[in-house]
Amino acid sequence: MAPRSRQACIALDELDPLAPRRPLFDLPPGVIYLDGNSLGALTHAAERRVQQTLRAEWGADLIKSWNTHDWIEFPARLGARIAPLLGAAPDEVTVCDSTSVNLFKIAAAAARMRGQRHRIVSERGNFPTDPYLLQGLTALVPGLELVCVDRDRLAQAIDEHTFLVVLTHVHYATAEMFDLAAVTAQVQAKGARILWDLSHSVGAVPLDLAAARADFAVGCTYKYLNGGPGAPAFMYVRRDLQADLQPVLSGWLGHARPFDFVDEYLPATGMARHRCGTPPILAFAALEGALSVFEGLDMAELRAKSLALMELFVEIVESFGQDFCIALASPRDAAQRGSHVSFAHPDGYSLMQQLIARGIIGDFRAPNLLRFGFTPLYLRYVDVWDAAQGLREELERWRKFGPAAVVRQSVT
Repeated sequence: MAPRSRQACIALDELDPLAPRRPLFDLPPGVIYLDGNSLGALTHAAERRVQQTLRAEWGADLIKSWNTHDWIEFPARLGARIAPLLGAAPDEVTVCDSTSVNLFKIAAAAARMRGQRHRIVSERGNFPTDPYLLQGLTALVPGLELVCVDRDRLAQAIDEHTFLVVLTHVHYATAEMFDLAAVTAQVQAKGARILWDLSHSVGAVPLDLAAARADFAVGCTYKYLNGGPGAPAFMYVRRDLQADLQPVLSGWLGHARPFDFVDEYLPATGMARHRCGTPPILAFAALEGALSVFEGLDMAELRAKSLALMELFVEIVESFGQDFCIALASPRDAAQRGSHVSFAHPDGYSLMQQLIARGIIGDFRAPNLLRFGFTPLYLRYVDVWDAAQGLREELERWRKFGPAAVVRQSVT
């Protein structure tokens, strides 16, 4: 049962084993940040690492830094740092490009391995970039077909024509979470391969790609991993598939000997073949610093706090009653959610803008969802209590005066 008072929340914060992680973040005063599922907070380590890269590396050592500071192996080094959070081996993960680009790269490479199969299956209502890219791939490759169905029809849609299933582990809008191991086994039993988008999972929920024998995965690092706006993404390919997965974007840094500068492409071994162009070193440095907050972390402990924070918020909001026209849009069972919660409200956009104006930052997802992320490394129980009370006050204002006059911004 959730705590019944603000003082009880303060008491929980005093006992919280993750409390020592909060000072690792540079959090603005007077703000309750419930949007780490969209953009993680700045870490002090990321800021220090970028400054070091600027001054001591780029500034002092200039181009020598590719060797002196091993910039050239940044993709593999960061992949190895992320691998434990995925339940993967260090040589199965690399960091490069964006989630969108990496998803396309793997899907297109998988299409080369498809044999007589021609169908990609995905979920209707998935985060839009995934189906958009798959639509683009089917337009490029004659004979390919994309089938998007509702979640409860996925099992029926995967058949002998399917070579790839592309799913997001934690749904971006509702936070509903697939059983990664069970769905992977189900897909592979039909002779297909699976590509997981872990953007709303990594750093928030325990993952074990090795135990599930997952084929492929991609994900971003600017949400729960706090890598910074536009931070580079990661891609995972199970080790036994790496030699057969031929890169479709055969850039020069994916060459086996890039500094031989020969005319013919020869892919590197392992994950290095999926590098394309020169890595953005400052962005890589920020991510390297940010990942330090996960050192020595027990993901089970993080998950336990995440569940408790979500349950506290849901219980308080649902205690408001039906007069406020707000309804839970995420799974009722917290264990079936990632680390964010969505509520539906007929005036969700303006309501969220009012919350943001008072320092309670979540976000809005069309058509009517207020979305709140719970990042246990820096979020406190008392923050959740105060955010829920702030939401109640805004709901009371909305019930009394109606929608606030707000200008809809480009980013919601």
